[in-house]
This record gives sequence, C-alpha cells and structure tokens, in this order.
Amino acid sequence: MSIIGGLILIGGLLAYIGLDRTMRNAALAEARKVAAADAATLSAGLRSELEKFSLVPLVLAEDPQVRDLLAGDAGNEKILNRRLEELAAQTGAAAIYLTDAKGTTLSASNWQLPTSFVGSNYGFRRYFVRAMARGSATQFALGTVSRRPGLYIAQRVDNGDRKLGIVAVKVEFDRLETGWHDATAGVFVTDADGVVLVTSNPNWRFHTIRPRDSAKRDKSADQLQFGLSNLPPMPDFAADSTLVSTSLIETKQPISPNGWDLHLLADPSPRLSAANANARLALILGLVAAFLVGGGIVLTMRRREARAEAQLSERTAKLRDQLQQANRLAILGQVTAGVGHEIRQPVAAVRVFAESGSRLIAAGDAASAEENFGKIVSLTERIGKITDELRLFSRRTPSQPRDVLIDEVVEGAMLLLGERIQKSNIVVKLPDAPAMQTIVRGEHVGLEQVLMNLIQNAIDATGVGGRIEIAITRQDNRCLLTVSDNGPGLTDQQFESMFQPFATTKPEGLGLGLVISQEIMRNLGGDLTADASRAGASFTMMVPLV
Repeated sequence: MSIIGGLILIGGLLAYIGLDRTMRNAALAEARKVAAADAATLSAGLRSELEKFSLVPLVLAEDPQVRDLLAGDAGNEKILNRRLEELAAQTGAAAIYLTDAKGTTLSASNWQLPTSFVGSNYGFRRYFVRAMARGSATQFALGTVSRRPGLYIAQRVDNGDRKLGIVAVKVEFDRLETGWHDATAGVFVTDADGVVLVTSNPNWRFHTIRPRDSAKRDKSADQLQFGLSNLPPMPDFAADSTLVSTSLIETKQPISPNGWDLHLLADPSPRLSAANANARLALILGLVAAFLVGGGIVLTMRRREARAEAQLSERTAKLRDQLQQANRLAILGQVTAGVGHEIRQPVAAVRVFAESGSRLIAAGDAASAEENFGKIVSLTERIGKITDELRLFSRRTPSQPRDVLIDEVVEGAMLLLGERIQKSNIVVKLPDAPAMQTIVRGEHVGLEQVLMNLIQNAIDATGVGGRIEIAITRQDNRCLLTVSDNGPGLTDQQFESMFQPFATTKPEGLGLGLVISQEIMRNLGGDLTADASRAGASFTMMVPLV
C-alpha cells in the first residue's frame, strides 16, 4: 500500500508540475493576445486624436483674417484673439496662436491669461524653423511659458510666394493620460529617438528607452526641448518591477506619420495566479481520489474557459465599439479635405450671387435678383446636406435597424468621397435608378461605413484613372451590393488573410477595416464576402431585404 501511495503521490506531483506549466503558458499567451488587441485600440484612438487636431492649422492657414493680420493689418487682433479662444475651447486644444515670419506671436487663444503667448518669440523652436522651410512641422516639447509638455503642430501661412508666418496648435494629453492611468498597468508613447513623450505615469516622461545612445545626443537641444540635458533611462520592467511582483508584458504599436510607437505594459499576474490556483486544486483532488483527477481537471478547465469566454466577450464588445468608431473617424479624417472643397465652392458661389442680387435690385431688375436668390437657396441646401451627412456619419451610437433606401447609402458615400474620386480621375459606374430604390433592413451609418471602406480600398487599388463599378442585385431574401474595380486584384495569400485582424497591404494601414466591416454586416444579419475569380477585386455586401 505504501508503494502504491508513493506512486500516486509521485504521479500527482508530476501531473501538478505539468498542469501548472501548461496553464501558465496558456495564461501568458492569452495575456499577450489581449494586450495586443488593447494596444491596437489605444493607438487607433491616439491616431484619431492627432488627425483631428492636424486639420485646425490647415484650415486657419487659409483664413482671410489670419492672412490679413500676418500681412500687416493690425486692426483685427482682438477679433482674431476671441475667434482663436472659442476655437481652442471647441476643439480642446491647449493653445492656438499665430506668429509672424520672425517667430513673434501676434494673436493667441490664451491672450487673456497670465501665460499668454502674445508678444513671445518662438523663432528658436524647431517646429517654427521647419514649418517656415517646409510648409508644416510637428514637435513635442516642454512649454517655455507654461512648462507643460505638449505636441506643437505648425502650418505656414503663405500669400503667393511670400511666407507670412505660421499657425500653430499646442495639444496636451492630460485627459488621455488620465484614462490610460486608470485602465492599464502602464502605457507610454516614444518618438523616433526612443524618448517618452505621452505616458500614463508622469515620472516616465522624457526618459529614454535607448540609454546607450544618450552620449550621442545634443544636450543643449534636449535642455531646450525637454528641460533636461541628460535623459534618464526607463526602468527595466522585465525584472524587479516596482509596480507588481511579476514581470510585465510589453506590446508595441507604431503610430504614423509621426514616427511614434505606443508601448503597452500588461500585468499577467491575475491570470497566472488563477492558473496556479487551478493547478493546486487539481493536485488536491488527485490526492483525495486518483479516479477523480481526470474529472476534476476537466471540470476546472471548463469553468475557467467559461469565465474566460465571458470576460473575453465583454472586452471584445467594448473593443469592437471603440474600433468601429476609430475606423469611422479615420474615414472621416480622410474625406474632410474633400468635403471642405465641396463646401467652399457653394459658399463662394453664394457670395457671388448675393452681391450680384444686390446690384440687380439696385438696378430695378427684380426678376433677375429673385432668380439669383433662388440659386442661393439651392446652394445652401447642398451645404446643409453635406454637413448633415458628416454629422450622421460621425455619430458614435448607431440607431436601431430600420428600413433603409439603398439610394441614401450610396448617395451619402459618394457625397463624402466625391472630391477624392474626382482628384484621382476615377470613373464610378452607379446602379440604375430602379435598383437604387431597393429597400433593405439595416442601419444607415453602419452600411455607409462599410460601403465607404470598400470604395476607398478600390480607389487605393486602382490609382489614378481607374474604374469602379457599384452593382445591385437580388438573391432570395437578400440584396447584394457589389463594389468592383479594375485594379491588380488579390493574390492567393491576400485572399486567404483579408478578413484576419492586422492583415494589410498598405504601409500605414492597421488591417482592421475589412474585419470591422464584416462584423458590422454580420451584426445586421448579413455578411461581407470577396470574389477572387475575376480580374481586379470584388467585394459584396449581403443585406437582408425588407
């Protein structure tokens, strides 16, 4: 009996060691997978934030009041100060300001604060020098007045060949960093040189992940930019971490076009503790009764898998919503410049018709003036239609499924992408009028997001002078909305991986557009498929009919 007991004990110990190692490896693999998904979500959110603020200096550089002030018209400083103050409050920018060609600030959103930039000279800043030379520039630095860190985005203001000065926006990341601190074990963003810029832990800011290169750095430039002449190294989280008793998992995601990298530190200790607890429970059950070991292990693993699946489902639902919104904002950022052009043309025409109408009234030609005012009404309706479409598309919370006219979805996508299609000289063949009157059961914003993803992919594939065809057919109780192009088509490898996360052929792509689009279609009771049997690429949205 003692020999049998010893064999059972040895067998139980061996089983415990093997089971513990297996569970630890599985827990670590699961932790790395979740960390990679979280890092992708955080980087997409930060990228959307940067794209939003990058539009502000571009628009202001074309503003007539900005150009007039930089050209020497000193009569509108107060008006422009108030405009910049309101714009900073609306966008959440820390500061928006204008400098002349020598770097002296003429107008700023913080003009009423003790830390006002007005009168300060920033000609020594790298973003000013590069923006004046290249047209635009960015730089993350410590504020010389506020001593608060932030990203400076600068755009040169030109009047013909004359360089008048720059428009600059300072972006601070306090709210973003607070959210990171509350939700993660640690996250930080480094620049191309490995210097920490944005971080959930303020003590890490302006540390470097490449301490060996510190001797090669320009100490005076670092003192001017970061307030430190010697950048300290980041702590080694792989051993003796001060945050937790277990080594942290580091996941990195690139953020272009700034050359930044987002580093997410994930703590696997809860999963490892759960794995150890399950292994100990299996050992106890094995010592109590050998014949219950198998059943106990199976039961424990099933319970663990059920809990993990429930947690993963909840996390996946949250991440799916964040990724869908990030994808929608990314699309919106790409089409904003084109929409701005679409709006500027009607606004210019409205002004011309209004001025002409005033002269016609003065001349007594009421009929011609009335015709001009009718044209103004038509143009304002177009502007309203464009802005309504933007507001609908950018809405975060989707509406409930309803009866949707396919014509509304196609028209909305073409309205937002029209300028890009025109610039690329691409021919788009639309379905005939009867087909466009098809009514489906779906959600307008979701369908439009998927269609815009497919059309933008087709534009990227065909290039200048390409051809895109949108076709509508019926199949049983579904409407098939197909987007085809005459591009190079898909390789077998691309076809096999196109609906897998992070699989992309674009240098700066995240590889989530088609994944999110397919998920949207399946949530609506449909699907998104691809056809590899024909020239070019062809994707089909399957939408339930009413």
